[in-house]
Amino acid sequence: MAKPENGSFLSELVAVSLYKRNQGRLARQLTAAGIGALVVAGTYILSQGPLASHGAAVKSGVPVAITAVAAWVIFRLVNFPKFAEFLISVEAEMNKVSWASKQELYRATIVVLSTMLFLGIVLFAYDNAWLLILTKIGVLQRGS
Repeated sequence: MAKPENGSFLSELVAVSLYKRNQGRLARQLTAAGIGALVVAGTYILSQGPLASHGAAVKSGVPVAITAVAAWVIFRLVNFPKFAEFLISVEAEMNKVSWASKQELYRATIVVLSTMLFLGIVLFAYDNAWLLILTKIGVLQRGS
């Protein structure tokens, strides 16, 4: 019998089961890694900032404890049924995307960069033309 999907996150937080373990694996792993990187960066900043004046035990112990608790919460988050279903759907949709080839990407990049260069030159010319016109008729004064 399937487990009902209406459990709250707090009840799911203490569960040890995996939700649809083989579906959306890459999306779940990358999501967990991204959130984990933010937690590690945050705890490092915490240890170097507000906890810098404390002893070594507090300076390293508090961030390690926060990281350990956050690791469990992240693990449970990516296995929370509603969030896991979202990540499974994201991975399924990403598999349907047709990605540009390296050659197409190169051509599109050249088009974008050359268009931006052309527009920059045109806007520079317009700016200088208006500066010249407005200076000639006395609306603007040329700075010394």
